[in-house]
Amino acid sequence: MMSSYKELEIYNIALDLAIKIHKFSLQLPQFELYEQGSQIRRSSKSIKDQISEGYGRKRYKADFIKFLVYSQASCDETLNHLETIAELYPELEEAKKFIEEYIILGKRINKFIQYVETSWRT
Repeated sequence: MMSSYKELEIYNIALDLAIKIHKFSLQLPQFELYEQGSQIRRSSKSIKDQISEGYGRKRYKADFIKFLVYSQASCDETLNHLETIAELYPELEEAKKFIEEYIILGKRINKFIQYVETSWRT
């Protein structure tokens, strides 16, 4: 049994991506730093935050699943922001790489939700 949310692969991937997205967002044009930049920083950080909060409630399987679903939604939101940035600023080629990474993360979160639904024991 895991002793911390930090042992969850999805948490570690989300944390790594949140840090990369934070730095990436600072490359946006100045006027976007507090618009699109702020939005993507918050949604990308929310993924890891929801995973950790859900893990803290792991004793209650339904709560754990609820927060994992919130994490999935934040992942989708981040993906949406990246797609917008890729369209608006094609010179920021890194956005396309991040899109692929968030698609993979979303699939991993979904698989983990399925695992918790079927196999999680408190």
